[in-house]
Amino acid sequence: MRVLVTGGAGFIGSAVIRKILKDTSFNVLNIDKLTYAGNLDSLKDISSNPRYSFLQIDICDQERVAEAFQNFKPTAVMNLAAESHVDRSINSPQEFLQTNIFGTFKLLENARQYYKSLDISGKEKFLFHHISTDEVYGDLSSQDSPFTETNPYSPSSPYSASKAASDHLVRAWGRTYNLPFIITNCSNNYGPFQFPEKLIPLTILNALHGKQIPIYGDGMQIRDWLFVSDHADALIKVLTEGLIGATYNIGGHNEIPNIKVVESICDLLDELVPNSLSNILSYRELISFVSDRPGHDKRYAIDASKIKADLDWVPSETFESGLRKTVKWYLNNQEWLERVLSGEYKLEKVGD
Repeated sequence: MRVLVTGGAGFIGSAVIRKILKDTSFNVLNIDKLTYAGNLDSLKDISSNPRYSFLQIDICDQERVAEAFQNFKPTAVMNLAAESHVDRSINSPQEFLQTNIFGTFKLLENARQYYKSLDISGKEKFLFHHISTDEVYGDLSSQDSPFTETNPYSPSSPYSASKAASDHLVRAWGRTYNLPFIITNCSNNYGPFQFPEKLIPLTILNALHGKQIPIYGDGMQIRDWLFVSDHADALIKVLTEGLIGATYNIGGHNEIPNIKVVESICDLLDELVPNSLSNILSYRELISFVSDRPGHDKRYAIDASKIKADLDWVPSETFESGLRKTVKWYLNNQEWLERVLSGEYKLEKVGD
């Protein structure tokens, strides 16, 4: 199989590529615009693998993406290219509409034209796998059942609205143009190599530097936490065994309030790097509650029974085991973190 991965220098995309090259014999072409969150440092270990190649391309650049299709001749596309930070989408929604909606449209058009050019055998093998989020479903009350694949869409933020729109485009291209597709909607990912603007790495970073750890509102917003390598396993399972036209929800079976996540990180740091700050006894002292953000969803929860029943997939990490691995990784990879924070990784020339 020849897999074209968009957004492969991002957090989830790089995890998927590392997993594909480790566990399969597939060839991978990584297409990434290399925005602030795209980091080829996350792929250093596999960059010389003969089955891996990289092109710095914006998925909105239809001509260059079309050329990549023709040269690489993919069996499958995994679309992970997306702007994904909710706060950024509130402050600058246009970028999210551009990449997540218009970029997906351009990519679908390239995939459609490429698919039309294939012979019968090629058409039977081709798949467009669109990776999305549980945030398209909106939020839940404490009494509501977890999201299933049949939940209606009710996005709350510009980010989730743009992802919902991209999901609708993929289904429309499947129905109108018979483009073979699968959509997956995942819960909150965490793990190594995550850009330090998201809750878990930001908490670790601020704690290590003795800075306040901000918590929106009362911190009781509930998320289902999914370790990124488990997500990568699930995506490869869907890619190779999923039913064309299906949607699969991927969750970690870990519904935890944000405040409990932050407290757990502080407790792990107290254990692993005690007394590193002279002015406090515990990292919990750095927790600071701040005004909630507009439209903040109260609770996400994934019902992942379909992917378990159909594809025999369940996550292998508990939140406790995954969080410990994550905290240890950040403690042991300070050089990566400093390069990200300084922007040094972006200053180096990247070839096409």
